[in-house]
Amino acid sequence: MKTLLKKYFGYDNFRPMQEEIINNVLKKRDTFVLMPTGGGKSLCYQLPTLKFEGITLVISPLIALMKDQVDNLRTNGIKAEYINSSLTHEEITDIQKKIKIKETKILYIAPERLTSEEFKLFLTTLQIDLIAIDEAHCISEWGHDFRKEYRNLKFLKIIFPEVPIIALTATATEKVKEDILKQLSLKNPEIFISSFDRKNLNLIVMEKKKTFEKILEILKKYKKESAIIYCFSRKDSDKIAQGLRENGFNACSYHAGLDSETRKQNQELFIKDKIDIIVATIAFGMGIDKPDVRLIIHHSFPKTLEGYYQEIGRAGRDGLQSDCILFYSRGDIRKHEFFINQLADGFAQKKERDKLKKVMDYCEQTSCRRKSILKYFGENFSELNCHGCDICLELPKMHVPDNKTYIKKIKKTLKYNVNLFEKLRILRKQIADQRNVPPFIIFGDNSLQEMAYYMPDNKNELLNINGVGEQKLKDFGYLFLDLIKEHIEETKIAPVEIFEF
Repeated sequence: MKTLLKKYFGYDNFRPMQEEIINNVLKKRDTFVLMPTGGGKSLCYQLPTLKFEGITLVISPLIALMKDQVDNLRTNGIKAEYINSSLTHEEITDIQKKIKIKETKILYIAPERLTSEEFKLFLTTLQIDLIAIDEAHCISEWGHDFRKEYRNLKFLKIIFPEVPIIALTATATEKVKEDILKQLSLKNPEIFISSFDRKNLNLIVMEKKKTFEKILEILKKYKKESAIIYCFSRKDSDKIAQGLRENGFNACSYHAGLDSETRKQNQELFIKDKIDIIVATIAFGMGIDKPDVRLIIHHSFPKTLEGYYQEIGRAGRDGLQSDCILFYSRGDIRKHEFFINQLADGFAQKKERDKLKKVMDYCEQTSCRRKSILKYFGENFSELNCHGCDICLELPKMHVPDNKTYIKKIKKTLKYNVNLFEKLRILRKQIADQRNVPPFIIFGDNSLQEMAYYMPDNKNELLNINGVGEQKLKDFGYLFLDLIKEHIEETKIAPVEIFEF
């Protein structure tokens, strides 16, 4: 499998648990995967697909995420398609023809598609070797993001009893996990639960006073880098985005009050690095697969720890250091309590209040925040100091530190050539614009940083860079090699002599 991993995805080694999960899928066994955002869940069904003769069916909840993943797979040389409401009837018909003649290995669909008897009939004519259910927590009423249309997935085991199912989620308590297994009728599933500890995320809680001034101070340290600011209301989202623009920042708002075309446009601008900052309600993010978000700010208090952890999980998916800052005030709690009181069901009120209390405890505690949030998800964190939260680092509550990154530990990152890195980013953006895809689909920041450190001067050396597979090397690798060669000639800087990992 490592040969296929390198050939198509450009990586020499698997992330923790990926290889075990993939081997289980290859044995045609039902599988449940609980892995934090950024842990590499998608690879767990994308890679085994290459060993199967038939097609892999992926159920995914949001259109934007489907498109990004399909674009990414195609860039890596893997035939993939998606079917959802954004396509015309003619486009869907053409895709179905491709699938019938086995010109597609992976098909992404929205769960709503499974309400169509005609589409179900179409699926029964295919050789489906694997069914992957992404964001599987959406099937559980105990989860923080229950979706009724996910209940339609119950029938999959009835129609396709011999086809293995892999259910994947980034956030699920024990109760939600058990509900997922029950609802999907998984047969003796192998259960994989990865550590929830995202060591590259720094967790900071700050008092909510003079908040906008603090946000301006923070953002000045993140020039040209992607940030998401979460707000309680549409009004706050628009107001903060406007204020940021007036202070010279490239920002847009995103919320359900905007028309669908504006939301789509603002999301595209953010994904394609044409704006740096998106100011949003929680309506934004579930369909985002942007690996280079460096900063998440919660301007307002989140209502559940599951939701909070999923939202901060959108930072640092590429494994690089990123900061997550939450502004806390009792006033925000009262806003949530007001809406909880509107619920007619007393049991539902209690359930929501319990969840809110967990977030309050997280914000007001005086011990390690990482230990607290991991405990909530059933994981024990035994280290005395996590070196990645404001409590352990004894950061001041009111002052914004001068350093860009809030933690004071030494980062274990490559000392890459910054000027070359910026040139590589510009080239990446040009190629992405030509192909009409987000820049991270060309190469991630970590790949560019390795290029700017090792300065490869031939195809074999470029293939040694993490994230460079055979298809990308063939399509545009020479452009990066030419740029690196030009930089070396201009600056007279010698590349690293020993080129190995």
